[in-house]
Amino acid sequence: MKREEKNQKIETLAEKLNSSEVFYLTDTSELDVETVNKLRRLCFKKNVSMHVVKNTLLKKAMEKVEKDLEPLYDALKGPTSLMFSDTGNVPAKLIKEFRKNNSKPLLKGAFVEQVCYLGEENLDVLINIKSKNELIGDILALLQSPAKNVIASLQSGGGKLSGILKTLSEKQEK
Repeated sequence: MKREEKNQKIETLAEKLNSSEVFYLTDTSELDVETVNKLRRLCFKKNVSMHVVKNTLLKKAMEKVEKDLEPLYDALKGPTSLMFSDTGNVPAKLIKEFRKNNSKPLLKGAFVEQVCYLGEENLDVLINIKSKNELIGDILALLQSPAKNVIASLQSGGGKLSGILKTLSEKQEK
């Protein structure tokens, strides 16, 4: 690969890293072509883009980015695949799902919403991270809960009140 090609790849990677709030570094080595293609299809279904990268080019791209990615430098050993996503927990769930039938990919590191995670032991932590939409849904549910309780109380109270009035009116008629 010529120097111009390398510089172009570094620039492209730097732009992608700068614009992405979520990316994972994984190890997909030792997977045969058929298995890697299955992983790529699963990534496509989950809106995750996967790219195999050279560690030296990735490190140079990381150094150009305005984010603090220095903790992830230690993960740049051995074969590395990058997974980009719009949602923080989707790649982690994808890795866990894919590993039900395969030994890899292994999580080397992740950058999710300004936080770096290193190592395989963080996979369950990353799975449990809620996405922005999930958090908004939880907040809306919490906000709606008291209003629903008030409405339910008023409706049940209204039924009781009308029942009492009906009984009283029937007594007066007799």
